[in-house]
Amino acid sequence: MSDKIMAYRRDNGRVGVRNHVIILPVDDISNAACEAVCNNIKGTMAIPHAYGRLQFGEDLDVHFRTIIGTGANPNVAAVVVIGIEPGWTDKIVKGIEATGKPVFGISIEQKGDLETIRQASWKAKEFVHYASELQREECDMSELWVSTKCGESDTTTGLGSCPTVGNMYDKLLPKGITGFFGETSEITGAEHICVKKAANEEVGQRWYKMWEAYQNDVIFAHQTDDLSDSQPTKGNIEGGLTTIEEKALGNLEKIGRTSTYIDILEPAEAPAKGNGLYFMDSSSAAAECVTLMAAGGAVIHTFPTGQGNVVGNPIVPVIKITANPRTVRTMSEHVDVDVTGILTREKTIDEAGDDLIEMIRRTANGRNTAAEALGHREFSMTKLYRSA
Repeated sequence: MSDKIMAYRRDNGRVGVRNHVIILPVDDISNAACEAVCNNIKGTMAIPHAYGRLQFGEDLDVHFRTIIGTGANPNVAAVVVIGIEPGWTDKIVKGIEATGKPVFGISIEQKGDLETIRQASWKAKEFVHYASELQREECDMSELWVSTKCGESDTTTGLGSCPTVGNMYDKLLPKGITGFFGETSEITGAEHICVKKAANEEVGQRWYKMWEAYQNDVIFAHQTDDLSDSQPTKGNIEGGLTTIEEKALGNLEKIGRTSTYIDILEPAEAPAKGNGLYFMDSSSAAAECVTLMAAGGAVIHTFPTGQGNVVGNPIVPVIKITANPRTVRTMSEHVDVDVTGILTREKTIDEAGDDLIEMIRRTANGRNTAAEALGHREFSMTKLYRSA
């Protein structure tokens, strides 16, 4: 198996596996202008979202990190940023400019939609020409940033698809890749195990304080009687996971047997301590979590599923892995890596891990994932509390 991939080397040295030109709204009321530019200029992608007005404090910080991180992701070649007013627009432009990639910002105030769309369309066309001439070059697979979360989990997830991802991390993290995992609420019941997976006691204690704060400040502060309508989900329960503890034990299989995490990340925060495995404090909702990890810099996402989850992302290819034979039979168009052989004892977890690594290599080289081919571009901002 080759350790080399053909990918895009960005000006800041990071390696990307896609080459998008995106039209990025600062706020919800700039979505229409962004979508109009995308309609005018083929080869661009608008990424509409629902927030960005009258947010403040930590909620606003997460918003800025998510938008800036989306534009800064190495899978993006160039960015047009459109906002209603210049202050926040300029802040996002400057954040993306730090990567060295082409970025253009424009605000709608004092111009209106039509003039904004005209100017932005000209710049977007210029960026499409620029991006279309960029060439893939040989890079090391070790330079990839690979994230993971699971979705629509069932008994086969903890037995098959999650251990497959864990085996991949056990093999690739020592070679130098950067990895993310998260889903803070879904560690509940296995927190005593997760704290011991930290690289040292200091990191483990910081992780535990973060997990405990999520429990106390979010879950217990807002729950009714329990979380049975959300955790486990109805799909989890149908698949045999009757408690959050059962779900958590399967979830943690994603980080393997020998891997340890070296630091804790805020939502949408980029790693700063070098190569290794990071825990991102994140929602367990599929689109939210993948969006946050993409904003943190992941260029490929591995997604174990049991009952079958269809989520994708606008800028990051999402690789679906399942060990559930019914899901392979009824939702095969969503499956990239079939590891049902683990349950039938026709395949070992070690072999399944190699299969996933090969799919990561193929995806990095340009193979569209099932989610990409089917047009899944789910992008969901994380909102912490009500706006002013």
